[in-house]
Amino acid sequence: MVSPTQVFDPRRLRHVFGAFPSGVAAVAAVVDGAPVGLLVSSFTSVSLDPPLVSLCVAHASSTWPVLRAAPRLGVSILSAVQERAGRQLAGRGADRFTELAWRASDDGAVLLDGASGWLETSVDQQVRAGDHDIIVLRVHDLDADHDVSPLVFHASQFRRLGRT
Repeated sequence: MVSPTQVFDPRRLRHVFGAFPSGVAAVAAVVDGAPVGLLVSSFTSVSLDPPLVSLCVAHASSTWPVLRAAPRLGVSILSAVQERAGRQLAGRGADRFTELAWRASDDGAVLLDGASGWLETSVDQQVRAGDHDIIVLRVHDLDADHDVSPLVFHASQFRRLGRT
């Protein structure tokens, strides 16, 4: 049994966490007239009533402090053909949206074209948890296309779902 104070090697912990496949989502908004966004693989549903989802963001993120003040955030669940967009949004480049097709809602939520699903949200809660914050988002609008396969993150790589 592990003691509550045991410290794991971060590489080993990342390796084990990587055994759990997750979807990949872009979180973005228009800020000062330009799209700002980041990539998350820690996106999950929380509640149906009220409609809530969550994601986790590292304290080291320089993008989240800019995004959190936006009135609305778009969450785009990336499709299997959007691996390039995922790599671009996960990078540290100045313009993560170069050559990406996107649209903005009336309230400034940025949504990527071709995503397998999308949600327009606002920040409901932020909870400090270790070296990340858990962000709870309230859902205001949404849609999905289940005929569009999602992009998956597993073992530190982007992957696609296979048919069985």
